[in-house]
Amino acid sequence: MAGEDREDGHGWPTVDEDEQPAGDGGYPDGVPPAPGQVLPERIGAPAEEGPTEEHAPPRGRRRKLVLGSVALLVVAALAGALAVPDVSNRLELPWAPNAPLGPAPEPAAVERGLLGSDATAHRPSGAGVTAAIEDAVSDPVLGELTGSVMDPYTGSVLWEQDADRPLTPASATKLLTAAAALLSLDGTTRLSTTVVRGEQPGDVVLVGGGDPTLSRAADGEDTFYPGAPRLDELAGQVLDAAGGDVDTVAVDLSAYTGDTTADGWSSDDVPSTYAAPVVSGMLDGARTELDEDHPMRHENPAGELVTALAERLDAEIAEPSVVDAAPGAEVLGEVRSVPLTDLLRQMLTASDNLLAEAVARQVAISEGTEPSFEGAAEATLDVLERAGFDTSGVELHDGSGLSEHNRIPARLLAELLAVTAGPLDGDRPVAELRPLLDGLPVAGGDGTLLERYAEEPAESARGWVRAKTGTLSEVNTLAGTVVDQEGRVLVFALMSEGSSVREGRVALDEIAATLRECGCE
Repeated sequence: MAGEDREDGHGWPTVDEDEQPAGDGGYPDGVPPAPGQVLPERIGAPAEEGPTEEHAPPRGRRRKLVLGSVALLVVAALAGALAVPDVSNRLELPWAPNAPLGPAPEPAAVERGLLGSDATAHRPSGAGVTAAIEDAVSDPVLGELTGSVMDPYTGSVLWEQDADRPLTPASATKLLTAAAALLSLDGTTRLSTTVVRGEQPGDVVLVGGGDPTLSRAADGEDTFYPGAPRLDELAGQVLDAAGGDVDTVAVDLSAYTGDTTADGWSSDDVPSTYAAPVVSGMLDGARTELDEDHPMRHENPAGELVTALAERLDAEIAEPSVVDAAPGAEVLGEVRSVPLTDLLRQMLTASDNLLAEAVARQVAISEGTEPSFEGAAEATLDVLERAGFDTSGVELHDGSGLSEHNRIPARLLAELLAVTAGPLDGDRPVAELRPLLDGLPVAGGDGTLLERYAEEPAESARGWVRAKTGTLSEVNTLAGTVVDQEGRVLVFALMSEGSSVREGRVALDEIAATLRECGCE
C-alpha cells in the first residue's frame, strides 16, 4: 500500500495578486463566516498552476477567479466533463504520469447562498439519519467501514459505526495538520527564504526556511503555487546587496532535522510524481517541470535549488554545498510565501504532500519540538489535545498522510469538523479553525473532488458537499460538510479499508449524497 490521494484532483484556481486575502484572511474582524455564508462566484476549469497530488485533469488555459471564504456551494450549473485516460499506475488509479494531455472543461457557474447552521433550521434526528443512510453504508464494496455523522450546531452524534476504531486515514491526515497549524500559528505567518553572507568574501549561503513554494518561474510567468515568491527576485536582491560580487553559493538546510522520508512511506514514493525528500529548501515543491500535468519530483531538491541560484548569480557551487550559516550573518536578500491561511487552502484543496510536511514542521517549530517527522507528529497531537480534542488511538508518522502506518479514528475527524463548522458562541476554538473549511474541495467544483459527483446517485450533491479526500491502495476516506434538504449543515467522516479506489470512492460519495437528500427529522 503506497501513495495517497492521487486519483481524482486538479489544480487550484489562480488568484489575482490584489485579490489575495489580507492578513486576517479578508474576513470582517478576522473571523470567517459560518458554513454557507458566502458570496456569488464561479468555480473554474483546472488552473494551469495546479496539477495535484491527487489525479489532475489535463491543463487548459488559465482562468483567474476570486477565492471567497466558503463553506458550502449551491451549484446552478456545471459545464463540461473530464475524460480520464484509461491508464493505471501501481496504485490502481485511473491516471498515470504519461497520460495524454487534452483540453480543460469550461468553468462551472456557481451560485452561493446563505445556508448557515443555526438554531432556526430544523434539527435532524439520529434515527432519521440512520434510516436514510442504512443501505448506502451497507454497500459491500466499502469493505470495513467506520464513520460518524454529527450536527455541528448542537455537537450531537447522529450516526456512527465503529467510530473509535483507528484506521489508515491517507490524506485526511492533512485535516489534523491544518487544524494544528491554525491553532498553533498566526494565520498571517509567512515562510521565509533568505540569503546571507558566507564566511569568506564572495561566499553566500541560502538559508532554507521551509517554504516549498519558492519558484524558479521568471518574472511574468505563472508560478506553480499562486502568489509564490520567485528565485529571480531573491537573486536580484543578493546581487544588489553584494555589489554583483558573488563567487560561491551554498545552502543551509538546518531548519529541519531527522530523516527526509517518513516511517510508512513506500520506497516508490520518493522521488515520484507526488513526493520528494522533505528538506527545508526546494523549488516549486521539487517538481522537475512546470508545464506538465504530473512531473516527477527531484531526488535532490536542495541540490536543484542551490544550482538554480548559482546560475542566477553567475557563481560556483561551494564545496561543501551544504553548510550551516554563521549566526548573525548579514542578510543579503529575503523573500516570503503567501500567508499561512493561503498555504493551507492550497494544501487541502490540491492535497499537496510536500506543502503539508512543510506546514507540519512549522507547527513543530512553534511548539518547541524537533522539526522532524517525529517532532511534527508530536506537536500536532499536543496542539489538538490542548484544544480539547481526544486523540486516543491516533498514530501519526507524517503530516501528509502518505504513511501507511498512520491511524486516526473517524470520531476525531468528525469532531474536528463539527467544532470547525459550529457556532462561534461556545468555548471551542471555532474562530481559529474556521479557515480550514475554505480549503475543503467542492464536490464537482474544484480540487480533489472536481471529477467526482458527476453521475447519479451522487450527482445531486454537487456543490453541496465539501470534503477532504484520502486514498491509498484499498483505503478510501471522505470527511467534510454537507447541507441537507432543510438547509442544515452536517459534518461527516467516512473511512473504508479493503475497498478498491474506484468503487470505494463512488460508494462514499453516495453516502454523502444521501445525507444531502436527507431531511432526517
